[in-house]
Amino acid sequence: MNKYVRATCYIFFGFLKMTLLKVFHFGHFKGSIVCAISPLTEITLERDAFLEIGKKFRMKDGAKIRVRSGGECKIGRNTSLNTNNIVTCREKIIIGDDVQLAPNVQIYDHDHDYRAQGGVKAMKYVSTPIIIGNNVWIGANTIILRGTNIGDNVVIGAGSVVKGSIPSNTLFIQNKGKSVRNIQFIK
Repeated sequence: MNKYVRATCYIFFGFLKMTLLKVFHFGHFKGSIVCAISPLTEITLERDAFLEIGKKFRMKDGAKIRVRSGGECKIGRNTSLNTNNIVTCREKIIIGDDVQLAPNVQIYDHDHDYRAQGGVKAMKYVSTPIIIGNNVWIGANTIILRGTNIGDNVVIGAGSVVKGSIPSNTLFIQNKGKSVRNIQFIK
């Protein structure tokens, strides 16, 4: 498809999707109606969830934003979600300005609580906020886990699994060393 036709479709669909979010989630959604969003995306806001999206936001095919009940997700200006990105928020995710996500990046502010009575089937979660600073580039197939704090001007190498704090002005490359520890399940 011609890139100009595709861009026009993305802008039109972005306008339509943002307008519908403002109408149906009044008070729970804040964002500019001028953005570029593929028709093949998903934005889900559950009851008592809040989503804020900055100007010049872009969202490509297969990208998903899911803000669960009670969650708060804020995405800054000029931020781009690429093909098959998933952002799932149960507590709080803040993504700064000028953040670029490569394809297949996943961001989760929660884990299943495998220690809960009944194990993973109990559908209990442990969540901790995620903060991603300004001017951050996150490489393909990266997973950002709960409790992560990424500073400004950071590059995350492809295939990384990130948990913890990454200071500003850092190039982060995942060390593929093995780490195995014993875990206890409650029966």
